Amino acid sequence: MPQYAIGLPTVGEFGDVNALCALAVRAEESGWDGVHLWDHLLFHDPAWPVTSSTVAAAAIAAVTSRIRIILTVALPRRQVQDVAQDTAALAALSGDRLTLVATLGSIDREYADFGLDADLRARGRGLDAGLTRLTTLWTEWGHPQIPIWCGALWPHRVGLRRAARFDGAMPTFPDQRIRNVPPADFAAAAGFVHGLNPRLPDLALEGATDAASAAEQIAPYTGLTWWIEALGWWRGGLATAAPRIDAGPPR
Repeated sequence: MPQYAIGLPTVGEFGDVNALCALAVRAEESGWDGVHLWDHLLFHDPAWPVTSSTVAAAAIAAVTSRIRIILTVALPRRQVQDVAQDTAALAALSGDRLTLVATLGSIDREYADFGLDADLRARGRGLDAGLTRLTTLWTEWGHPQIPIWCGALWPHRVGLRRAARFDGAMPTFPDQRIRNVPPADFAAAAGFVHGLNPRLPDLALEGATDAASAAEQIAPYTGLTWWIEALGWWRGGLATAAPRIDAGPPR
């Protein structure tokens, strides 16, 4: 049986640390296993607020005691030494409840507007170098290794090759906010990464379920270890996120 997390944007009406903390507390009280946070500096709509995922993760760690904090980090646009320090502190604050999702980032302007190379190949090289340096710094500074998942846009394979070297994969798929990923597409991505690492601990997928039929909707995803219930403006925003969280995960 997979574990279940709520997936929270950090932009728009979700770009409020207090709102994110309140939703995380509701998730813990309602039996969810984790909370997944996005990572952005900007968003497509310049009028939308964008909050710090690192600060939100720290606040959530302080007001919860059980749920796992699954923190996305667009590593190539960050200073790796700061990420190493921040994540080690978050892991300690949360009682080792932190998982890091390392990604390239999805918005080119978050690189270009700050003088960074937005080229995807350059970001890929930066991600590989950053992950190597990150794990080295944790060791050098005497910090426990934090589980790392890697994001990967299927059917591109480079992200899953990277994920196979770490603790988990979180593949994404075109149009997955419009409709849940077809199980056959997920099976293809899962088969590819498991072919590289049959012992990969975690394989996560975002999607949307109705509380009454969630178990039946998730069951076809063979090999899944984490279901991320994606909550955002495309599902009605904060007004609909809270009731879905309160309804809890399938058990």
